[in-house]
Amino acid sequence: MAGAHATGAPPETEWRHYANDPGGTRFSPLADITRDNVGRLRIAWEYHTEDNTDAMAMGWKTAFEATPLVAGGAMYLSTPTSRVIALDANTGEHRWTFDPEIPRDWHYGELTSRGVTLWDDPDTGARRVFFGTLDGRLLALDAKTGRLIETFGDGGTIDLRAGVGEVGLGTYGVTSPPVIAEGLVIVGSSIKDNQRVEQERGTVRAYDVRTGALAWSWDPIPRGPDDPAWETWDPEQARRTGGANAWAPMSVDEERGLVFVPTGSASPDYYGGLRRGSNLFANCVVALHAATGEIAWHFQLVHHDLWDYDTAAQPTLATIRIDGRARDVVVQAGKMGHVFVLDRDTGEPVFPVEERPVPASDVEGEHAWPTQPFPLKPPPLASPTLDAEHLWTLTPGERKAGLDALARYRWEGTFTPPSVGGSIAFPGDLGGINWGGLAVDRSTGMMVVNVVNIPFVARLIPRDEYEAIDEATQHATHRYVSPQAGAPYGIVRGPVLTPLGAPIVAPPWGELIGVDLRVGEVRWRTPLGTLADSLPIPLPLPTGTPNRGGPLITGSGLVFIGAAADNFIRAFDLETGAELWKHRLPAGGQATPMTFRAGDGRQFLVICAGGHGKIGTTPGDSVIAFALPDEDRRERE
Repeated sequence: MAGAHATGAPPETEWRHYANDPGGTRFSPLADITRDNVGRLRIAWEYHTEDNTDAMAMGWKTAFEATPLVAGGAMYLSTPTSRVIALDANTGEHRWTFDPEIPRDWHYGELTSRGVTLWDDPDTGARRVFFGTLDGRLLALDAKTGRLIETFGDGGTIDLRAGVGEVGLGTYGVTSPPVIAEGLVIVGSSIKDNQRVEQERGTVRAYDVRTGALAWSWDPIPRGPDDPAWETWDPEQARRTGGANAWAPMSVDEERGLVFVPTGSASPDYYGGLRRGSNLFANCVVALHAATGEIAWHFQLVHHDLWDYDTAAQPTLATIRIDGRARDVVVQAGKMGHVFVLDRDTGEPVFPVEERPVPASDVEGEHAWPTQPFPLKPPPLASPTLDAEHLWTLTPGERKAGLDALARYRWEGTFTPPSVGGSIAFPGDLGGINWGGLAVDRSTGMMVVNVVNIPFVARLIPRDEYEAIDEATQHATHRYVSPQAGAPYGIVRGPVLTPLGAPIVAPPWGELIGVDLRVGEVRWRTPLGTLADSLPIPLPLPTGTPNRGGPLITGSGLVFIGAAADNFIRAFDLETGAELWKHRLPAGGQATPMTFRAGDGRQFLVICAGGHGKIGTTPGDSVIAFALPDEDRRERE
């Protein structure tokens, strides 16, 4: 049966790319771990990065989100403080560590790194590790020694902070691995949101993979009338607006010579009165010709974003049999819980997409876009319903809190604009679907994705009121308070909770969902996570939880995922969504797992377990490898 596959499939035994292949499927054909034996998985080895104490001292936004790579018997990963570590993939023994020594006194938007990138020189066979740091550098390391490649850039380093406008301390860096295409290393950037209107530019740049010479750069925001997006902006506003950066992982179609770039919101996220228009190429997936940086096509997921609905998920390239013929597609998920299936050559939707009217803004100076795109297949995956019948009713007080919130805040469905009185965004800026993205099975066309169903409130704060908020008040809560300097409003936003700290909406608050991409239909949904680590008494209520990280699908029809806020890694049945196995981790598993075959023939399952400050899971510094017992391997042999 023809299902789905990505271009540039890696060797079956290794994991050479962030999502295993350049197209981002998060699929491995390895099938030694099955539905029958997954319950016998045991820890084969555990490594401690010793990064946790230092990272946690730098702020509550610390998160260990890395997915390790494996090639040639070595494992490569990154830590929240931008260290790069190489291990023996079979034993977990340490080989080397490179520390770029990022400044420890900067206030970073988020302290994390999702991984590194490998490149093998076809002429010499030498392997390089490319990596972007939190303080805005692109590094090239020798994979054997961990030393900088002196012939790349300036002694192995390229300063990415140059040429993107005024850069703050800790507001501009790299959190996702770069990609390699057409002999170039291509890198985006992470920008600390909502600091000011004239934020750093979200320029994507490509450098010669050997020398580090700049080959091209592409700014998602138009700066002149020759840009095809110019007519979607007010000209003067376009010239000064920043952001629209590609902070999420990119994908590559090696045969077509295309790189697929997911772009974020233009600055600032929650007030668009100073960036009128639909704001191309923000909130898009953009196909660029990798050799030149020229645009092949684009698709905008959100027009004139007012909700921080970045394109946070990696574009996933697959070949799906639809209506009797194989279609090369890009599957792009959004924080709204929407999944768009697009033709890979043109960007045209494969399944119907409707432009629907959405609520207008009542904020002076704001011009919310009148419509937004809604895919009909697959249907929106996050829960869009919020009314009296869908509130959390564990106690009368919980229900009253929900009713009070509905009465106090504006809520008119998805894409309700922020307001001075406060508006509910459901899903909130956590998603829906975030950077963990989705996984696609090559043989069946099944897609699996994890979602969050938690309403947030966004309240615009008039400038004079914002200036009266002292720093102690801002740091006394985990609600996000941001200045949006240069705009008439600051912003405060955060989850809408009951007195007991639960979301006001009824669970599930986090789900794992299986979708048949051949027909665009949901096949199953299951809660992801319990309240075992969230209550004084550890009751394993199957409510689902906030989650970070993505799924892995294997050739045996298993789905592995951590992500949930209860410190477990789990295995699910790809066909039914039934939970088959779980193992308690020493810290939060808010990273995407990977799998590979070791030199002795064993299939390993690996996850980084170090917690996530933003969702409050246990911090740590573990890299954990699971495998079946030796007797299982001997039986197979």
